[in-house]
Amino acid sequence: MAEEATDQVALPLEQAGVVPAVQTPGDRQRWGMLAAGVVVMILLSNYQYCFTLFTPGMKAQFSGVPYSAIALIFSIFVLFETWPVPLAGALIDRFGIRQLMLAGSVLVGAGWIGGGLTATSVFQLYIWYGLIAGLGCGIIYVAVVGNAIRWFPDKRGLAAGITAAGFGGGSALTPIPISLTIQSIGWGNAMALWGAVQGAVIFLLALYLHAPEAAWRPAGWDPATTRVVQTSIDYTWSQTLRMPEFYLLYVIHFLISLGGLMTLGNLSEIARSLHVENSTIFGISIVAFAATANGISSTISRVIWGSVSDQAGRENTMMIVFLVEAACIFAVTQIAGSPVLFVVIFPLVFFGYGQLNTLLSATTGDLFGSRYASTNFGMVYTGKGAAAFFSGWGAAAVAAAFAGSFVAPYYIAAACDVLAAALAFFALKPIARNTLANAARREAIGH
Repeated sequence: MAEEATDQVALPLEQAGVVPAVQTPGDRQRWGMLAAGVVVMILLSNYQYCFTLFTPGMKAQFSGVPYSAIALIFSIFVLFETWPVPLAGALIDRFGIRQLMLAGSVLVGAGWIGGGLTATSVFQLYIWYGLIAGLGCGIIYVAVVGNAIRWFPDKRGLAAGITAAGFGGGSALTPIPISLTIQSIGWGNAMALWGAVQGAVIFLLALYLHAPEAAWRPAGWDPATTRVVQTSIDYTWSQTLRMPEFYLLYVIHFLISLGGLMTLGNLSEIARSLHVENSTIFGISIVAFAATANGISSTISRVIWGSVSDQAGRENTMMIVFLVEAACIFAVTQIAGSPVLFVVIFPLVFFGYGQLNTLLSATTGDLFGSRYASTNFGMVYTGKGAAAFFSGWGAAAVAAAFAGSFVAPYYIAAACDVLAAALAFFALKPIARNTLANAARREAIGH
């Protein structure tokens, strides 16, 4: 469309340079884009954060199926939410976000409507919820995040944080209403109803969203004044794959995703393993209450850590928050039998986990440029998909080997968080600084 940015073939690295700045449209429009993206993320979050609310009904309906097979629905969902995303990102970078988001809105709506109304087996939920809804969520997620990075090159951490906060915000706003809907009309009808509403609203917002032109820059912004070092080169996906920073970001995404995804997909079973599944908080199911509190904490996390990273640096922030996450993950192993600690510790877990895609998407823009942000972050995002198998079905299988206890999987996740902190500070930081310095020298010589 006329207002959307279109792609061109990328110049080779040695020919790349700074694109002349264009300073229209103004701030009002970019903040409008950000706000619309946040609303989309709020609706999109339910597919990931509210899966656990449907699992008791699924277990009751498919009583002869082991829980690990039901948990596999979530693993397949995350797999299709992430692995096809690089292709979707390339199409977004080429044709703009609108067409892909429209397609994504149809998929997320159809996934929950079909899964809720027509699924008569767990295998059919693999298709409806896992494949169809997962693919739609991945397309929409990478489109919205990539758009925020493009509109806010001067505030990447903050913009990515606010956008990702929408994803956490949805998990704060909707678990209780969805839980009440399930209690009222059953899990299948509730899934179909919420799927129809979410798909329709995302479709309408997709008609509004668009990217800035490739040469656009915020009025008065001088890239040289930013506290976070950024490249002036827009790396294509093939160039990005030749850089060690990409693989470090990928491994970090995988390691940190393990504990967070395990909690998201198995919270009802984790409550059972900790002997608090029948507890209520203010008359609300402890799982629904904790899911809401987790969402609030995750929302705060994304904004705070994204803003901090704009000032303190991405890798420094990663090291701090990953160690906080490791401590909170370990604390989960110590709270059996305490409903109060359950609703205190798990929000702290999400205060550490919630920031992940905020920091990684902002870092992707810093290191690889804005123009191909959707493609490049889409490739990093597949690290979450790699973690999905281990955090969904894998964690449930390990827990089953320990009489249903999730203590062993949480020990593993805590160790992975510590490893990710070390990789961010001692490997990613020096390698990225060296690459950025070399690129700046080559650009200076070229000019």
